[in-house]
Amino acid sequence: MKTAVLGAGAMGSVVGGLLADAGNEVVLVDVAATTVANINSEGLKIETKSGDRQTIQVPATTDPGSLGAMDLVIVFVKCYHTEQAIRNALAIIGPSTSVLSLQNGWGNSTTIGNIIGSERLLVGVSYHSATVLAPGHVLHAGEGNTFIGELDGKESTRLSGVATMFNDAGLKTIPTQSITREIWSKLALNAVTLPTSAAIRISAEKLVRTDEMKQLMSELLRETVAVAAAEKIALNFDERWSAITGVLGRLAENTKGSMLQDVEQRRRTEIDVINGAVINLAQKHGISTPCNRAMFCLIKALENSYE
Repeated sequence: MKTAVLGAGAMGSVVGGLLADAGNEVVLVDVAATTVANINSEGLKIETKSGDRQTIQVPATTDPGSLGAMDLVIVFVKCYHTEQAIRNALAIIGPSTSVLSLQNGWGNSTTIGNIIGSERLLVGVSYHSATVLAPGHVLHAGEGNTFIGELDGKESTRLSGVATMFNDAGLKTIPTQSITREIWSKLALNAVTLPTSAAIRISAEKLVRTDEMKQLMSELLRETVAVAAAEKIALNFDERWSAITGVLGRLAENTKGSMLQDVEQRRRTEIDVINGAVINLAQKHGISTPCNRAMFCLIKALENSYE
């Protein structure tokens, strides 16, 4: 399956690199010329939390128009770059191309579907975690399941084909008819862990080391579960809490979530499609979300402090 990965950051590099290492025809697409140059000249370097290292030979480009139509385009760019990235990649999205969004947050599928048509779109979430160490060099900090599905929840040949490709590359992937619930399950994880870590500048595995932080995270989760319920999306608080604390407990020391990485690099975060999405939907249903709003305001203040 001829595949392009939009975004050669942490997760795009891990997924694209492992797919390429399994023998798939993969190209990484990124706007950062230094990242692309390093990958092409030195290979894509992936480390694991156990200290293992591998260098994968995978082509990278800043010019998707030079590639021709793909069978699959996987989207890993930041939410606020989604529209421009898809428009820049239209040359590689042919009549039979499927586009898979594995991005953080809520709302990316609408943005993509408005440009290419929702019938071409697959959506999903991944519980792998990764950190950029340098351009073209990433730490694969944690492994987990990936869930993918059709927007309408139906089974399809293309869905099973993508799942098979991922599984054959060692990326455990489950096609599901309940993808909206899976996206909200990951949204809950992100709303609880990303802004808390970024606001006080601590790595993710340290979040569960104090009772006070665990109390804050549990309140963030309760608010998110309540909003999901109002949207008729069934999340179970106890299951989510166990899963979230379990993920944090398995992370490598000094694992930095995407939002903390953004803050440290003085980049815009994805708070708008994470806690911001929870707040916006809560307002529609008349639900109070003070903890989510507090985290949203703190991260916005941090962004505004950049010089």
